[in-house]
Amino acid sequence: MSTSQSGTHTHACPVIHNSPIDSDGPRVALYSPEFAADPHDVYREMREQYGPLAPVELAPGVPATLVIGYRAAVRILNDPEHFPADPRVWQQSVPADCPILPLLEWRPMASRSTGTDYVRYRQAITASINTVDLYALHGIVEDIAIPLINNFCQDGRAELISQYVYPLVFEVVNYMLGCPPAIGQQVAAGTAALLEGVDAEEGSRILGEALMSLVTLKRSEPGNDITSVLQQHSSALDDVEVSHHVSQVYGTGIEFELNLITNTLLVILTDDRFGDSVLGGSLSSRDALDEVLFDDPPLANLLITYPRQPILIDDVWLPAHQPVVISMAACNNDPAIRTGDLTGNRSHLAWGIGPHACPAQSLACLIAQDAIDQLLDALPEITLDVSEGAPDWRPGPFHRALTALPVSFPPSAPLNLNRSARRA
Repeated sequence: MSTSQSGTHTHACPVIHNSPIDSDGPRVALYSPEFAADPHDVYREMREQYGPLAPVELAPGVPATLVIGYRAAVRILNDPEHFPADPRVWQQSVPADCPILPLLEWRPMASRSTGTDYVRYRQAITASINTVDLYALHGIVEDIAIPLINNFCQDGRAELISQYVYPLVFEVVNYMLGCPPAIGQQVAAGTAALLEGVDAEEGSRILGEALMSLVTLKRSEPGNDITSVLQQHSSALDDVEVSHHVSQVYGTGIEFELNLITNTLLVILTDDRFGDSVLGGSLSSRDALDEVLFDDPPLANLLITYPRQPILIDDVWLPAHQPVVISMAACNNDPAIRTGDLTGNRSHLAWGIGPHACPAQSLACLIAQDAIDQLLDALPEITLDVSEGAPDWRPGPFHRALTALPVSFPPSAPLNLNRSARRA
């Protein structure tokens, strides 16, 4: 085993790089704490050494190619014929106890399918997301946020992930899916285990049972929610298919949204360009969100495809049926496309592009912006609490996620609960 200059471990594994003959070389371990501590430094080193495509490991013994060049990523994401998202051939070679297998294995949903299956699933999930009333959602976020803020506003300090952001996004997703709290808690526990890669098999079991409980409930008690629309759509999804799409909404709606909000709050609290400007009104929280979506997107490395056959991209041979992972974070920071002021620029890859682009972009941004605005309106003098050091980042190959976000502020009287009477 060798170590790069940044301290990130690499492993000698087979790799097809520069030509089909060069089959041995180091891989950068994306799961290491060193990578999580400073991924952008590692991306820079990889770009200098390998160019737009770099050999990596997603987990011990699980090789992949990381796309760190913006133009190469755009080419791959717009070519589903040569780069399909179906992982079934790949996963046959992955050990059953691989910690990331439950997160990446095939499921009957659009993000893991091609051809007619993809069209059928994509139509159903897009239609269900489009039924969410964005105007009404403003009020829902406010109704959830105010009691949460009131729970800690008199204390003068808080840990925002556990006390504000997580419970807020958790309840918002439950609302959109029409899910009772008890089932939602089971879903959250299973999803967390999958994303952390800790006891992933048990997490997958918990998640599957909880999702089927929700699907069964909504079959007998349909409502105006994403789950019910999935069940009623003309694509005629069965219960298993519906449960997997609901699982995806939970996974992205909680984990992605939580990281988007907390990463943006960290920028606002630590970067004078945004902290002073957002609180002073010259820049909006949406500007800060766009900055984060460029620099530290909550899903840093994902959008995984599996080439049907060996294919040459930018002088690199990509092997058939092996993961090609788009690094949204690295591509967004590719010097070839990072020029000038980014304010208002939304050409990043945080949502993906092409046929698998996220269909819930507007929804996610609205929730994040409203959650941030509610907090800053209530506690305008909030500051990052660094009494125990700077915030730490959670290790993992896919996410860009803080372990905690402690803050301090002058104690404030609780907000008027009449503002949150709509849901009563």
